Amino acid sequence: MNLSPRIPAAIATALRHRTALKIISGLNQLNPQRVAAVVTAAHHGGATYVDIAADPSLVRLAAELTSLPICVSAIAPEALVQSVAAGAHLVELGNYDSFYETGRQFQGAEILALTRQTRAALPHVALSVTVPHTLPLSEQVALAEALVAAGADIVQTEGGTSSRPHSAGTMGLIEKAAPTLAAAYELSRVIAIPVLCASGLTNVTAPLAIAAGAAGIGVGSAVHRLGDPVAMVAAVRSLREALVPQAVAV
Repeated sequence: MNLSPRIPAAIATALRHRTALKIISGLNQLNPQRVAAVVTAAHHGGATYVDIAADPSLVRLAAELTSLPICVSAIAPEALVQSVAAGAHLVELGNYDSFYETGRQFQGAEILALTRQTRAALPHVALSVTVPHTLPLSEQVALAEALVAAGADIVQTEGGTSSRPHSAGTMGLIEKAAPTLAAAYELSRVIAIPVLCASGLTNVTAPLAIAAGAAGIGVGSAVHRLGDPVAMVAAVRSLREALVPQAVAV
């Protein structure tokens, strides 16, 4: 696995050991109290880093609450630039889920253009890019290869929030994670940079993501939907513990 020197050291170490855990508050979550709750849970639960909306005020808030690296997400390069100026450590073109709800979808050419714009604007900052799950897997693979050439440092998969499981219990959790697991498997076999598997994962499916080839996972709703601070910390710890066996096996 090729790790860019732009990636913060703590994240690079976790990616190398395939135990990276990113906790996501959501691209459209601009409520300071909700963001603070997610960041605090990530900090106390043992996450590797946090992912918040690209808003300078939220970046400053998160920096007051945690020493974890702060990733910011947006689909507008200028918003990412402003957030880095406020103290963000890395940036993400992704978290498309809220756009899918309105019928907005992203094509490979658009994502690639945004990647090139962001890399040009932030040449020394680690850049993660999500590959839209709405593309056929063959197109996801082709886009991932193009993103590497365009300067992406991490490629992220998705799909869980749009998946509709037919079963309950453990079977349902696996069904929900199937799209992002499939993408992680395919992408990790053709690109040398880290693949982060995200969207629809739980402590049940986190080890499956690593087995599929991911270097870490990104989790949002399984944590922030809980609301209760104690339950949120417990959820992060459960995810962390689900990844620990992989560290032993390396």
